Amino acid sequence: MIVAYIDTYRDRFGVEPICSVLSEHGVTIAPSTYYARRACPVTEAELDEAYLVNALVALHRANWGVYGVRKLHHAARRAGLQVGRDQVGRLMGVAGLVGAVRGRHRTRTTRRSAEAPRHPDLVRRGWHTPAAPDELWVADFSYVWTLSGFVYVALVVDVFSRRILGWRVTTSKETFLVTDALRQAIDVRHRGGARWERGKLVHHSDAGSQYTSVAFTAELLEAGIAGSIGTVGDALDNALCESTIGLFKTEAINDGGPTWKHRAQVEWQVARWVHWYNHARLHSSIENLPPMEFEHRHRQAVTATTIPEVA
Repeated sequence: MIVAYIDTYRDRFGVEPICSVLSEHGVTIAPSTYYARRACPVTEAELDEAYLVNALVALHRANWGVYGVRKLHHAARRAGLQVGRDQVGRLMGVAGLVGAVRGRHRTRTTRRSAEAPRHPDLVRRGWHTPAAPDELWVADFSYVWTLSGFVYVALVVDVFSRRILGWRVTTSKETFLVTDALRQAIDVRHRGGARWERGKLVHHSDAGSQYTSVAFTAELLEAGIAGSIGTVGDALDNALCESTIGLFKTEAINDGGPTWKHRAQVEWQVARWVHWYNHARLHSSIENLPPMEFEHRHRQAVTATTIPEVA
């Protein structure tokens, strides 16, 4: 503490000279402030609150500066901080912390056709129906403006755990953008040992031409995945993945940071954000846990409740 430092050297140098030197080096304190603090010393409760504010600031920064009161409260409790939600709100105000606010606009990147052959809607907005991973995946893509032109980001999300399984960044919105994201999702699951019966895993998307293409349909067939496409022109036909895209745009792209120069910059940002999203970001829809932890708990629960075969 500055007051303790001045106390240590005041008899040798004097209060005014010490304050003057400290102020020259960026630690601004007036002699009157020092004497006022000496007259009313900092209490233990004030010190505890100061340390708590510092801890909340560190947590907020570690989570991309996007958490509001509710999520920061959950993060603080997970970190072992004994703090209430209202207290978190008050201390966020003290520290000037605010959560990210999603934009209200939506730009459509897919070209839809009511006449194009497409898969039936097997989901019908049943986002809460999956009881395990790899029962329902959703997919979508969006654009990011850079100084070198538009780039496109495609995502594949497991609805049960909200885990992003596949992603791809390209300068074109041709079909390979979405097929590459699908291939990555399949590879991630296969490397983790997951398998599914043909047709038991559903891949749901909107009616964009990329998802109705022959090439993409062939990828689904080869992987044994059932295709599902929402109603043309329905704003809610793929709401869950569009929500994830919205989070990505708010938290990683439109965050007030630097202007994106080219595809490589965006790709690095997507990689960083997806890793944080899967391993650390808390999701209210999955018990305020990160997707990877939620999947791990599910596997443990399934293993614990499995009845061993009798020899």
